[in-house]
Amino acid sequence: MNPRRLGELLVERGLATPSEVRQALALQKEVGGLIGALLVRLGAVSEDKLLETVSDQLGIPLLGRDDLPGSAELAAGLAANGLTPAWWLDREAALFAAPHGGAGFVCAAKFPLDPRLIEVIGPLSPVELRLANHGQWLALARLLGGQDESEAATSAALMDGEGAGRLRELAEEAPVIDFVNAMFAEALKRKASDVHIEPFESQFVVRLRADGVLREWRAGPRSDFDAVASRIKLLSGMDIGERRLPQDGRQSIRMAGEEVDLRVSTLPAAWGESIVMRLLGKTRALPTLGELGASEDQRITFTKLTAFTNGVVLITGPTGSGKTTTIYRLIRDIDDGERKIITIEDPVEFDLPGVVQVPVKSDIGLTFAASLRSVLRQDPDVIMIGEIRDAETARIAVQAALTGHLVISTVHTNSALAGASRMLDLGVDDFLLSDVLRGLVAQRLLRKLCGVCSAPEDAATVAALEARLARQSPGLAVHGKANWRHPVGCPSCGGSGYRGRLGVYELAEISQDLSGAIRRRASEDELVTTAARNGYKPMLTDGLLKARDGLTSAAEVIRVLGDVSADELADG
Repeated sequence: MNPRRLGELLVERGLATPSEVRQALALQKEVGGLIGALLVRLGAVSEDKLLETVSDQLGIPLLGRDDLPGSAELAAGLAANGLTPAWWLDREAALFAAPHGGAGFVCAAKFPLDPRLIEVIGPLSPVELRLANHGQWLALARLLGGQDESEAATSAALMDGEGAGRLRELAEEAPVIDFVNAMFAEALKRKASDVHIEPFESQFVVRLRADGVLREWRAGPRSDFDAVASRIKLLSGMDIGERRLPQDGRQSIRMAGEEVDLRVSTLPAAWGESIVMRLLGKTRALPTLGELGASEDQRITFTKLTAFTNGVVLITGPTGSGKTTTIYRLIRDIDDGERKIITIEDPVEFDLPGVVQVPVKSDIGLTFAASLRSVLRQDPDVIMIGEIRDAETARIAVQAALTGHLVISTVHTNSALAGASRMLDLGVDDFLLSDVLRGLVAQRLLRKLCGVCSAPEDAATVAALEARLARQSPGLAVHGKANWRHPVGCPSCGGSGYRGRLGVYELAEISQDLSGAIRRRASEDELVTTAARNGYKPMLTDGLLKARDGLTSAAEVIRVLGDVSADELADG
């Protein structure tokens, strides 16, 4: 009985649509190749999901992560069949001694039913066939022969300066497309926010930022870098022939069956262009304030701040602290269809239906300030400004608030109350700022403990942490039983002990006393003391409370907030 068609299985499992299968079949008639590989190339399905389906279809297991051979196992496989490494490279397969002390051999291949391959391994018994993914095959290929002739030729051609035409040809070759698609699929699988591709003298390294931490995914020979870089430039609408100047690009693409907004930055470095890509899933759901990590009290305060019909609300924090996501959530919550909401962003990171979103284009003079002047003529009720970074934008934002608009924006400061000082530094008059400022928010992102492997802290550590929290916020009322925990690491979280992130916040409502302190340009310490009388809690306190609830670890709070020593916590 013949196995079912791969396209039918993928559609049945919801991994591809009938139209995508038809598109792949049409492409197959033009360029040839296997339909599965073409579906991956089109971005309809991820390589991992495709191989799982092919494995079920053919009854051939996948090669495990820990089953790649060493040099000795590979040498034993080559000795057993007598064929050259070049032959195996040509078949995209490798024969090696069974790992972990097993009997016989393993034949790992991208195309395990290749008749020539079956003919060669037939006399060798026992041999277990395994399906290898593209990354595993690259690792096997390096063990078999390192840089092959085609890689050397590619490197030489690029060094001879054959130009953009040659780069375009390389970017369209199947191995390059497969590598880039596998990279995106892995980034989506890990829920990575950024992909970093960094070239060095003999290799290039791909690193993924997941949960705020960069980890290496894969390295490749330097000779492959220019083709990979060109592929990414093509996807993001950039000039593939320009490698001397920084470039920025953006494109919507389909990868692994998911729509993704791709934002790319290139920076010329010593050994080539450093490339950083921000991945923004268009189909992702916007998290609620609770899902972002805001407590019930904090959610109530957020609601109060956005209920004003005029004024300025500032959210502060460094790049990558989740400010934009928080603002998007606030806008979504207040968008009742009765107010005109306009955003000015650099760039637009998430589509908000019903909201007019204006992208900044500084190269043609459409700056934040210029956009804001035009937006005020559009009769808005609520204005979101991606960032207040200069005196002109700050002045216009305050004037907008004075004329009956609610302005929500961000500034780069280390604490909530420092946001007031930043606006004063930008030249806003103290009496105007004190009149329009409604609230100040600071936030950071902490890694959440893995729900599978985290473990309770011992009694002595719990006592020390409870004492530290009491010293941090004297008189603070804590509720519920303490649940201090620490990371362990398991396959579910990739061994890190953490999975996902949550926000920690400090929120300051502008009371009459605090408004007066801002008007007289009080120091930040005095602002903190004044705000504390109105319920203000420092971000460190919020982080320790979330660690006490078992959502994160005290060590993670220390790592991110950085103003408490590990010894101080441990000593109690």
